[in-house]
Amino acid sequence: MLVETKARVGVFSIALGAYLPQFPSLVPEFESQYEAFKKTIPGTVELIDGGIVTTKEQSQAAGDKFRAADVDLVIMQLLTYATSYNMLPAVRDLDVPVVLVNVQKLKAPDYEHTDNAKWLGELYACGAVGEMVADLNRAGKRSAVITGVVEGGDPEVQKQIEEWCKAAQVRRRFRNTNLAQIGRPYPGMMDLYIDETNLYHRMWVYTKQFDWEKMWAIADDITDEDAIRAKAEDILDTFEIEGGATVETVWDMAKYVVAFEQWVKDEQIGLVASHYDGFAQGVAGKLDSMLIPAFSMLIKQGTACAVEGDIKVAMAMSILKTIAGTGQLSEMYSIDFNEDICIIGHSGSGDADISQAHKPTMKIVPVFHGKTGGGYLTQFYPPTGPVTYLAITQDRDGHFKFVAAEGVNEDGPIFMFGDTNMRTRFSCGAREFMNKWNEAGPTHHMAAAVGRHIDTILKVAKIFDIPCEVITR
Repeated sequence: MLVETKARVGVFSIALGAYLPQFPSLVPEFESQYEAFKKTIPGTVELIDGGIVTTKEQSQAAGDKFRAADVDLVIMQLLTYATSYNMLPAVRDLDVPVVLVNVQKLKAPDYEHTDNAKWLGELYACGAVGEMVADLNRAGKRSAVITGVVEGGDPEVQKQIEEWCKAAQVRRRFRNTNLAQIGRPYPGMMDLYIDETNLYHRMWVYTKQFDWEKMWAIADDITDEDAIRAKAEDILDTFEIEGGATVETVWDMAKYVVAFEQWVKDEQIGLVASHYDGFAQGVAGKLDSMLIPAFSMLIKQGTACAVEGDIKVAMAMSILKTIAGTGQLSEMYSIDFNEDICIIGHSGSGDADISQAHKPTMKIVPVFHGKTGGGYLTQFYPPTGPVTYLAITQDRDGHFKFVAAEGVNEDGPIFMFGDTNMRTRFSCGAREFMNKWNEAGPTHHMAAAVGRHIDTILKVAKIFDIPCEVITR
């Protein structure tokens, strides 16, 4: 990604201190289990180690460490039974979910040969789970439980841990990067309008405002011809351009992409929402005509770029790009009632990583529909198979809500006028999906990603403490 971020995950384990002098063999047993457990945390996050906690004082020390690191998530391993005071001081001052990992070392007891030490050390993680959740609820803390086994490996446990770490990465990305708003939303699309102060308070996204005059001049100081040439070759590798193209054909576009990449790094931009509604001429008109592929090159590198000034869909794109590796701007296009499928897509910038069925294409059109001017359009070709959609909306009080759905993209004819579009079948049928999706009030746009990702989206929602309405899976 152009702007790198790395989630910080607080990790600790708990056990009852009273057991340790009674059964000294538990000390090396628990140390071994904790070291093995830490290795299940993916290297994509920064692990903040709170250690093995058996007293209130150790729990407070772990909490101090987590708070100082500003962790995005806490994952707690239950080694055996422990009272909740071992846990609460570590999370009392944090506003992030606590994931309780209830992983038993052995698949099943050897009933005849199990003594107290073996039972407490290798077979009794489950005894404290209900107590922990009850006290977390009373403290107003969000929590989740993962139950599994160490012996023989447990792919479901590993999957859940990795999904939580991906979800934590969204929080860190929103917290550490900025959103660039260039211009204003498309006039009259009031579902897109947003209170940027409310956005920061609720979702940690800080908005930087930029006017188009600054953007038009952004490439004026770019003179490194080697960098421009390399970027031109990158554009040619990324797109199949109608009528053919050379490095010289896309030279100016490449110059702007180099400039935008430097701007993203300098301003720490993770998301962009832009719209231009004027009649640009000269250098301004040149940028306006090539903005769609230029922003597509940023999306390819992890900076979500949304058209029509839609901040909320830029956030949805960023979430999916972070957790799924793809994040494509979409909207409802049409319904094929004969086939009972929805046609979903959008014009404008897109994600080259989602174009797995065909190399992205680029062509010049004389007019952008519904907008001033003309220029380059890009079309991306998502593969057949599972697809996830995510929209972000708000209620009358400004609270955010996710709206999510999973479907299956099918092969067949699509529109070829330069807009990305997919043929998606939903388990409830096209008619019912359209009713349910729109009744959730999702706003005009949503983001799309290859694969099934609702389980991780639900974890992102819990991290941000916002509801998520699942339409279909």
